Amino acid sequence: MSTTQNYQVAEQLLRRSASPGEFVVGDKIRPQWIDGGTRFWYAVNNGAGKRFVLVDPAAGVREPAFDHALVAAALTAASGQEVDPGSLPFTAIVLAGNAVEFDAFGEYWRCRLDDRVCERAEFTPPGNPLEVPSPDGKFAVSLRGHDLWARSLSDGGEWALTTDGEPGHRYGSGPECTGNATLLRKIGLPHLPPAVAWSPDSTKVLTHRTDERDVRQTHLVEARPADGSAPLLHTQRYAYPGDERLPRAELVVLNVAEGTVVRAQAEPLLMPQMSPIMIQWAWWAPDGSAVYYLSRPRDLRTLTLHRLDPATGEVTTVLSETGATRVEPNQWTYEPPIVRVLADEVLWYSQRDGWGHLYRYDLRTGELLGQVTSGPWAVRQILRVDETERMVYFTASGLVEEDPYRRTVCRAGLDGSGFAKLTDDELDHIVTLPEGQEYFIDSASTVDTPPVTTARDWSGRVLVELERADVSKLAATGWTPPERFRVKAADGVTDVYGVLYRPLGFDPSQRYPVVDSLYPGPQVNRVEPCFDPGGMGLDAEPIAALGFVVVALDGRGTPGRSKAFHDASYGRLADAGGLDDHVAALRQLAETRPWMDLDRVGAFGHSGGGFAAARAMLDFPDTYKAGVALSGSHDVRYFNAGFVESYDGADDPEAWARSANTELADRLAGRLLLVHGEMDDQVHPDQTLRLADRLVAAGKDFELLIVPGAEHTLIDCLAYVRTRCWDFLVRELMGVRPPAYRPAPIAIGPETIAAMFA
Repeated sequence: MSTTQNYQVAEQLLRRSASPGEFVVGDKIRPQWIDGGTRFWYAVNNGAGKRFVLVDPAAGVREPAFDHALVAAALTAASGQEVDPGSLPFTAIVLAGNAVEFDAFGEYWRCRLDDRVCERAEFTPPGNPLEVPSPDGKFAVSLRGHDLWARSLSDGGEWALTTDGEPGHRYGSGPECTGNATLLRKIGLPHLPPAVAWSPDSTKVLTHRTDERDVRQTHLVEARPADGSAPLLHTQRYAYPGDERLPRAELVVLNVAEGTVVRAQAEPLLMPQMSPIMIQWAWWAPDGSAVYYLSRPRDLRTLTLHRLDPATGEVTTVLSETGATRVEPNQWTYEPPIVRVLADEVLWYSQRDGWGHLYRYDLRTGELLGQVTSGPWAVRQILRVDETERMVYFTASGLVEEDPYRRTVCRAGLDGSGFAKLTDDELDHIVTLPEGQEYFIDSASTVDTPPVTTARDWSGRVLVELERADVSKLAATGWTPPERFRVKAADGVTDVYGVLYRPLGFDPSQRYPVVDSLYPGPQVNRVEPCFDPGGMGLDAEPIAALGFVVVALDGRGTPGRSKAFHDASYGRLADAGGLDDHVAALRQLAETRPWMDLDRVGAFGHSGGGFAAARAMLDFPDTYKAGVALSGSHDVRYFNAGFVESYDGADDPEAWARSANTELADRLAGRLLLVHGEMDDQVHPDQTLRLADRLVAAGKDFELLIVPGAEHTLIDCLAYVRTRCWDFLVRELMGVRPPAYRPAPIAIGPETIAAMFA
């Protein structure tokens, strides 16, 4: 039975992602590079304040960035406010010789470490977050209206780089369908920084002119704007699958000093979801002599690498690959392409042999020179290429027998010889690279092993240990780590993997209801192989705290394995990330865990997971007796064209219809809660209302919550919405009345958003 205490713990765990350091200390290191990347500092949040660490990896030195007690005492004396040296009240520092500078108590301070004096200092404002500064720090580019402007950072002078931008045909912005305009308004930003890439010599910027003039316009009505005025209409360009017109990006090179504009002499790129510059599908050569970019036609079955001459706009083809299904430069949509252009060669990612591997091509002729990596595993990220030593360093998954999703740092010769693991253990390794790439920062963990973060050289040797995560405060809530499991998919052959969370106060003699925490991909995974559950895992721990067994699984069709494993989703979005695999997994898990009550199983998911939660109820009513579907994409015929066409094809209306929950509304047998934000500009609220309409027509009983003003993540009413969802699950699966408990709102802000959903 779920009690007020369960709800209190659930609320704490819901806040875990939004409150770095409050429950886990030292798990995430965000290095701030100094001295060209040879040294760095980082802050460790303990929930109340921060401590600061300075690291010199080459010397193997890790030490306090300054004397914390000295600075705390000096700041106390100067400000009149008590400062705890273990919880300093600032988030960032500037190391200036024998002094440290920071912003605290609404003022800027400079604390001298020799004479132990803190004094108010002249404040140098940080860079404008809406500007993109040049590598040499002399200029910045920003978006003004529909055009791009440059600014001198020395004298403040400004000038227009383009002057012909207009509505629907503007410079330096991505498509409106993924622009997150509602969320940006909530955090006080008018738009994102412009999509520009500076040339290495700081003389030019690569950008694109976005053409959405003929893209379908959709509308949202804000019932009560923040100022309390009359309802407000918001219009957004948003293409549906099969629409003739999609957003396009014309690549442009702007000379900042001379004011010239060079346009690519090629067809504009299709840009249905993301700016090619923002997702690094277009980039400068290291010497600035060329721009390279990737393109795909609408059927996505050919991937081409182009070279753009920034002086003339001439475009040539470097190499191209065509396949029977989509050809991807990375199985994860939002990660950079696994492609690297070298002095005379190209390292090219391909799944042609059934696994994601590196191949080497001649840059001038496009001739295949050889396969660099091979085997039943996949390259995840190119980290570094040493052309002198003819060696490539990369992360790969599939080399750990226990868990094929865990990442290993490896190296191989460009000729395919000399393969070696630099992190030869059973852990998952996340790598952060410094500016100079003379070493790398490695965070090693598993779902149940807190991370240990180190700096390593390129032989894999540990130069200095940085942090061992402290989870004592998390454990004090009653939290226990999840269990990683492996079961067979519905085909009885394929291994699939997931995690299982035991309920708070677990007693194996009891029987517990089960919640399947869903996200179907196919563009990202539901379960991360590391200790951090990530944004997709936001809800699992809180629901377990309520007294449920929670299961999360990556079924067939999700990324991270072989080409065939991922292609199980091709043309089959209707399978919702292998829901039949989820049903098979639940049954196998319960065979050895009699405390799992499969007569009381629920589904829970957000966004694609909201679609999957409703689909689970409709396709498998004998298994799923209750479902919570937040912000779900229930009718993909009226959803984001780029996403739908990537996985269900560019010209397959029958597949789109099969993927529509609205067509199956008459199957609903269990209890369903639908939740959507009124101002969701990513998955429009009509997606949920369409399903509600069909449920009403079919005479089905369900619950509906439309949240006024809320955007896709429901972030500014996260606690309220989740508590309503918890109440529903407790009523419908536990059969009891939930406690009268309402948590305090979770504060919204850029740092919270970055921590939870980055």
